[in-house]
Amino acid sequence: MKLVGERRALSAVVFAFWFLMYLLNAILGPPQLTKVFYGFAGVYGLAFFSLVAGYFWARWFSVGVGLFGIILGAVGLWQVGPDEQILFIGGTHLVAVMCLWGSAMAESYDGQTAWREKLHMDEHAVQRLGRSVIRAGVSLPFVLLYAFAPRTGGAEAIVAIVALAIAGLGFRALIRLRTWGVLAIGAAGGVMLAMAGMELAYQHHEMLVLRPALAGALLVLAAMPWLRPALRFIRA
Repeated sequence: MKLVGERRALSAVVFAFWFLMYLLNAILGPPQLTKVFYGFAGVYGLAFFSLVAGYFWARWFSVGVGLFGIILGAVGLWQVGPDEQILFIGGTHLVAVMCLWGSAMAESYDGQTAWREKLHMDEHAVQRLGRSVIRAGVSLPFVLLYAFAPRTGGAEAIVAIVALAIAGLGFRALIRLRTWGVLAIGAAGGVMLAMAGMELAYQHHEMLVLRPALAGALLVLAAMPWLRPALRFIRA
């Protein structure tokens, strides 16, 4: 299946739609969820803009955001059942991911040789970076959801926001192949896993534990592909 331009346009439309939906919800929705919706609007807006701009990491990041939407739809199906809104959420994100998948689409983004030569990337390094960016794209909305969700504990909110800031800065450094970006993403993942442990210790609802646990695990997994090369570099 080729139709690269058409698939790119369709996926961009999906992300633009959800950007506008979350932005409207932030403006018109309940005040306690304003920060969550603005954060989601920022994530989807970045996915849309990066796809249109043609950044080499755009396809990876957008696939990650699309997988987040699919997970959201799957959890909704598990909790509520086959509701129309839930099916629409999962279905639109699935369409976006499928449109961005494949080597033909990769040629327009991560398949370009210019950025590989500039950053001195071989094929193995490109694959590692791709896995990391996809996992970061999945995890960032979960970190946002946990950081800005309404809660009574002030300390938990501060720690979660700090983890979000570290993860965001780490992602920016990761796509520039900065070593500290990998460390920052891994550290943010560790913080989120620790928060999940605290939620579990206080016997909160399982969904409150799932958010930081899943976000933390994905952030740690985003840093994992670089662990072996880092160890080889240290031993050399």
